[in-house]
Formats: sequence, structure tokens, C-alpha cells
Amino acid sequence: MNVRYRVELSQIERTELRALLSSGKHASRKLKRAQILLAADAGAGDEEIARSVGVGGSTVYRTKRRFVEGNLERALSDEPRPGAERKLTVKEEALLVATACASPPEGRARWTLELLAGAMVKLTEHRSLSHETVRRRLAENGLKPWRKDMWCIPRVDGEYVARMEDVLDLYAEAPDPKRPVVCFDESPVQLIGEARQPIPARPGQLERYDYEYRRNGTVNLFVLLDVHRPWRKVKVTERRAAEDYARCMRDLVDIHYPDAEIIRVVQDNLSTHSAGALYQAFPPAEARRILRRLELHYTPKHASWLNMVEIEIGVLRGQCLDRRIHDPKRLRREIAAWERKRNAARSRIKWMFTTDKARAKMGRAYPATSKES
Repeated sequence: MNVRYRVELSQIERTELRALLSSGKHASRKLKRAQILLAADAGAGDEEIARSVGVGGSTVYRTKRRFVEGNLERALSDEPRPGAERKLTVKEEALLVATACASPPEGRARWTLELLAGAMVKLTEHRSLSHETVRRRLAENGLKPWRKDMWCIPRVDGEYVARMEDVLDLYAEAPDPKRPVVCFDESPVQLIGEARQPIPARPGQLERYDYEYRRNGTVNLFVLLDVHRPWRKVKVTERRAAEDYARCMRDLVDIHYPDAEIIRVVQDNLSTHSAGALYQAFPPAEARRILRRLELHYTPKHASWLNMVEIEIGVLRGQCLDRRIHDPKRLRREIAAWERKRNAARSRIKWMFTTDKARAKMGRAYPATSKES
């Protein structure tokens, strides 16, 4: 037994160590140190403690020394480990951050670790600088100069507000079968085939498929969603030209809502989403007949979130299209099955945003009104 470092615990310390061991919710190293201290307090020798706890003699020695020279907390915790000296000084790190936030060299689209390391060698007295050193210093400052993010801040002017409140008021209306409100949008889908046959899932193994695939072209989805009743319709087309849009509007009038007096259609500002598209597709008399039954309402520019059908398209992609489908026929079958089940389940979008909430939450963004003198 090492007489120089004799461990004598107080009753409070013994109680604390026993509670720590009984909980078991600590690192293994900390639990072993607690066992060492309790065994040493009971009078066990170093070799006996090392054998019973399953540690080396040096660990027993260090734990006892840190308790005698320090306290219980010091004996249980890890000693600070001396690391390698930082390659960059504080000023050099600041220079690295400033360089990473500046424009990249001429002819390069973005900074890379190699470019930054080379730039720092030129700007400092270092003969070389590893990519890992640069990466760690950037990570400490939350920088990834080789990545970019994009955003769109819409211009909230009088036109934006007018269109937004127009759409929100439509959503808030009571259901009227003679004047339904239908949200409309389109979405492209890529047809993807397997390069090799997937391996089905089995106990202990996920389904596996090859990372290679075959591109079989794209198709377009026209999606219609009734705001006030649980109904949606998805039409698969080869294109999304003005003529395709016009035929979709004709189906809306003649097939889906033959008894409605006026169908209010909420849509975005795509160039084909216009009354003129019907005159491109049909004779004037037919185009006018369809348009007499339609009332077109447009969301503000850069405000697709106001179109309720965008949520429905997200559900469609998550529930049905999140896989590889190689040909239009199968795609139509799968979408039709999804559509039938979702309509049968009477699924609806629960829209919470209203005109009053818009004025309360976006009041500062509303255009300032001129005061009368």
C-alpha cells in the first residue's frame, strides 16, 4: 500500500461515491475512480485495488494522489490533456476568417480548403498549412465558404397585399357548391428506371437498390384541390403548355363541376395560367363559354405558400412519388390509387392563416398609407 497517499473519506464523501456507483449513469472512468477511492478508504492495497477494479497500478496511484493533493471532484474528473500548439495565432485566425468571407480569387467560383491554405501561406510567414488546420479553424467559426444559400424576399407592396388578402378571404368563405374554390398548380415528375433489379428487404436487412438508374424522361402533373370539401384530382400530361392548361380548365368546368355557376380558381402567375391560353387551344366561342364559368384569382409573386394545393403536392410526393417509377402508365396507376384512397378517407388541408392573422403578423411589412391632411 502506498503510505504517502493515504485516502480517508468523510461520511458525506462515502455516501456521494456510493450514490454515484448505484446510479450507473456516468462514464466508466469516473465509476472506476469511485471504486478505487472506496477500496482505498477501506484499507485495500494498490495491487488488490488494481486487480479488483480492473485497472493498472498507475491509475490507482494517480487517483489517490489527486484526491490527497486536491479533493474528491478532482480525483473523479479527467485531467486536462496538453494538446498540440495551435498552428495559427489569434490574429492569423482572424485573417483566415476575413479571407474566407471575402470574394474568391479571380477565375474561381468559391473558396476551397486548398485555396485558403495557399492564401494563408502568402499572407503569413508560414511555409505550409494543412487543409485540416484550415478546416478546424473554419469549423470553430461556423464557416463553410464552399457552400452557398439562396433566399427570396418578396416585395410586399399594395399589389402583394391585395392578392394575398383576396386568396385568404376565399379560403375563409363558407362552402358554396354553386361557387366552389379550387386551388390549381402543376409539378414535374422525372421517370426513373432501375439499372439493376432491387434486392427486397428481409429480416435484418433493408431493401437495397443500385445507385445507378435510367432516365426515362419527364411528365407533368396538373393538381386540383377543392378548398372546402375533401376532393382532389391529379392529371398526368406529357407537357404543361398553354393548350394542356386550357384542357384542364375545360375538364374542371364540364366534368368535375358541371353544376357550379362560377368556379373560383386560385393559381400562381405562370405565363400559361391565363384566359388567353383558352383562346390558343379552342375556338373563340368555346373559350368564352369556359371562361364564363371561371373566376381566376392569382397568388402574389414569390408567394406560392399561399396556394393550398402546394401542401397537397408535398403530400403526394411524400406518400406516393418518393420512389423510382419508370413509365407513365405505372405512374398514372399509382397516382390514381393514391387519389382514390385520399378522397375516400376525406382528407383535407387544415388551413390556419387568415386575413386577420396576416395583418397582425405582417403589419410592419404592409405598405405605409398616406395620411390625409
